[in-house]
Amino acid sequence: MPQSAGQLRLALAQINPTVGDLSANALLIAQSIEQASKAGAHVLLFPEMVVTGYPVEDLALRSSFRVASMKAIKDIASKAQKDGFGDLVLVVGYLDESPIALSQPHQQGKPVGGPQNAVAIIHGGEIKARYAKHHLPNYGVFDEFRNFVPGDRTLVVRIHGVDVGIAICEDIWHPLTELQARTPGLVLVPNGSPYERNKDDRRLSLVQQRAQELGAPLAYVNMIGGQDDLVFDGDSIVVDGGGKVICRAEQFESALVVLDLELALATSTPDVVISEKALDPYTALKPVISARLDDMAEVWKALVMGVRDYVVKNNFKTVALGVSGGIDSALVATIAVDAIGAQNVFGVALPSKYSSDHSLSDASALATNTGLNYRVVEIEPMVKTFIETLSLKGLAEENVQARVRGTTLMGLSNQEGHLILATGNKSELAVGYSTLYGDAVGGFAPIKDIYKTDVWALARWRNDQAIRTGQTPPIPTGSITKEPSAELRPGQKDSDSLPEYELLDQVLVRYVDGDEGAKELISAGFDAALVNRVIAMVDKAEYKRRQYPPGTKVSSRAFGKDRRLPITSRWKQE
Repeated sequence: MPQSAGQLRLALAQINPTVGDLSANALLIAQSIEQASKAGAHVLLFPEMVVTGYPVEDLALRSSFRVASMKAIKDIASKAQKDGFGDLVLVVGYLDESPIALSQPHQQGKPVGGPQNAVAIIHGGEIKARYAKHHLPNYGVFDEFRNFVPGDRTLVVRIHGVDVGIAICEDIWHPLTELQARTPGLVLVPNGSPYERNKDDRRLSLVQQRAQELGAPLAYVNMIGGQDDLVFDGDSIVVDGGGKVICRAEQFESALVVLDLELALATSTPDVVISEKALDPYTALKPVISARLDDMAEVWKALVMGVRDYVVKNNFKTVALGVSGGIDSALVATIAVDAIGAQNVFGVALPSKYSSDHSLSDASALATNTGLNYRVVEIEPMVKTFIETLSLKGLAEENVQARVRGTTLMGLSNQEGHLILATGNKSELAVGYSTLYGDAVGGFAPIKDIYKTDVWALARWRNDQAIRTGQTPPIPTGSITKEPSAELRPGQKDSDSLPEYELLDQVLVRYVDGDEGAKELISAGFDAALVNRVIAMVDKAEYKRRQYPPGTKVSSRAFGKDRRLPITSRWKQE
């Protein structure tokens, strides 16, 4: 086949859709189409299932939702033509149906109704071709084998003489053997790839590997935004056929990335020809490669975006939380302030008779530093009445304080309309160091996937950022340096019930995130008594975790969909 070179101007729409809000998503798509057209783009690539938002989970099984998605994609095509953008080739992710699977009984990989995770190739107001995702992830947070019917055909479309292949997200985590055999001149990959720490490095390596195998440039676009416990970080990438990065978008920011590619012509036998003739030569744009964020900056951006989108997409205006003067609540409050503004954050100090003076002074300093709304609600009269009425003692008495605080916060939520933020961290959640219906109440838990040692690291990082920009550090020094305590009784410290966090977190990372057993941990040098104690606490606390609010996932193994274990189990880890 002839191998002369041609050009294409490609645009990547790194945008933030909302699950189920098809009209708002269509508006986002229309805005990107207009911007890309003004930038002179020839092809515009959108993220995976951008029409419906992602992941849709069991919404895919609802016929009405599939019908609405299929109508929306047709409307998007006709609107683009009507608005004068019909010459622009659009690659748009949406929810489709497989006509073959529509009448089949429901089963894994073949759900009733034949829903498919698909993209439409749109040109001139028409859907010229469609491609359905082949590889359906069924691990971690994904249940796609439950929700979709896999595609089984490759797709190559000729655009201005360039043969363009399509793959969707998980498809490129497997060798693209069939597509490779068709020798496309360019491969476009829409994605809905959630953020995890250090995942951007693995993505880049994978994109480079696939481009080298295909011998063709590969463009990878990813959405941004929060969806329940997931956050999508963008980080869209374009590499050439040798794997060299030629363009990379910002992380956690909406962007329309536009670049020019010089591509081989007529490299394949296309399924659909949109335009045979190559473009006349033109002056290429200089591509942009955005700088990468460091680890702490990535995590911070993820946590802020997770809170912002959970609040906004669920139609809340304000959030409230208990501010104890401790590091966890100070960090959560600061995340919330960065996410939705201090005027929309309400901190409530809830002192008991055991609360120290520095607890209130640090809570007050946090409010002063950040500008959040602040009030003090004395809980001792409520606690006293509760204890005396039920004649509670010991641990039951201690837990009353937490439960009164939780009830108070939920009362304020009902009265004033706030979303309550839970302030527990992953270390506490792992070992059950929380009180059901007490400090575990709330609608969202921003740091539930952040170990205690990282809580301190993030607090110091955020304060350092403030100092560098000439602002007041938001988190009081006392909250960072003082020994952690729930102040449940005189002189009580977290270390009375738990190993020191520096040691505890080392065990938890390997047991919870790494699935190592007791033998492996002991072989690695951890004390056997410590290992057995921690494992017993983690396993026993599963029932508490099931009742904890959702919160932003940043690790490779967050509690929830990532880690599914039975509550009732007599298996002892070995």
